[in-house]
Amino acid sequence: MTAQAVAASAPERVSAYLRGLQARITGAIGALDGTAFLADPWEKPAGEKLQGQGITQILEGGPVFERAGCGFSHVSGPSLPPSATQHRPELAGAPFEAMGVSLVFHPRNPYVPTVHMNVRMISATGRDGQLVCWFGGGMDLTPYYGFEEDAVHFHQTCKTALQPFGDDKYPRFKTWCDEYFFLKHRNEQRGVGGVFFDDFSELGFEPSLAMMQSVGDAFLGAYLPIVERRKDMTYGERERAFQLYRRGRYVEFNLVWDRGTHFGLQSGGRSESILLSMPPLVSWAYQQVPAAGSPEAALYSQFLVRRDWV
Repeated sequence: MTAQAVAASAPERVSAYLRGLQARITGAIGALDGTAFLADPWEKPAGEKLQGQGITQILEGGPVFERAGCGFSHVSGPSLPPSATQHRPELAGAPFEAMGVSLVFHPRNPYVPTVHMNVRMISATGRDGQLVCWFGGGMDLTPYYGFEEDAVHFHQTCKTALQPFGDDKYPRFKTWCDEYFFLKHRNEQRGVGGVFFDDFSELGFEPSLAMMQSVGDAFLGAYLPIVERRKDMTYGERERAFQLYRRGRYVEFNLVWDRGTHFGLQSGGRSESILLSMPPLVSWAYQQVPAAGSPEAALYSQFLVRRDWV
């Protein structure tokens, strides 16, 4: 089979993998929480700016997760939006197909970190009629109270997932994550990072797909042990107030800087699904500065900084 024929069969194969990944993750998280996810299938019919289908799965008000959203989408459109062609100007205006799984889990206990994971493939047909496929994804951890062992475990799991694809991948994607999940208007990291890659096809189609799948498959092993360690820790109003305040930074990043959010909105995607990453409760305060020597201050000085965790 030619490389072009392999690429042409990609959408169906990748879509099947992504649907299975969503089912595995929501099954495990639902079992941990004791609350079933609500599945909301949706479809955007032909004739709209964007057409296709997906399944938004959402868990709200659980004992462990206050809001956990995990969405699968498989859509196509007549013209790639600007957010997808920043590094591929030759494909500006090309018809495209995009599919992915994206999740954000907001825990109830402030000692459990928020987590984000996304894996996706975009394909477009160039002016020469050739199908071009590229991949993106990664995962990152956003604690409200930092624990060294949690950050080390998360990063080690990411590194192990990427190791088969080259010694350069983890350090390169770790740096990319640090640079991407950065609130420029705050001069502040969003969390302790993880790995991030985008517009990736340099290994060729099959190895690049395998790398994306390895990252997706590593998610539960990276996050669940951390949840198990922290979900029953005792907390009070102080910790809860700080969690809600720090969630404000999450909202700011997603709405102002996140390319995935911009892609979805620019391409005419389903707003309710695009914004499933928003926390259920959040607060802002003017120039809040934590007391010196406090656990809240330690988050800024020890965890919201770029560090080599492994």
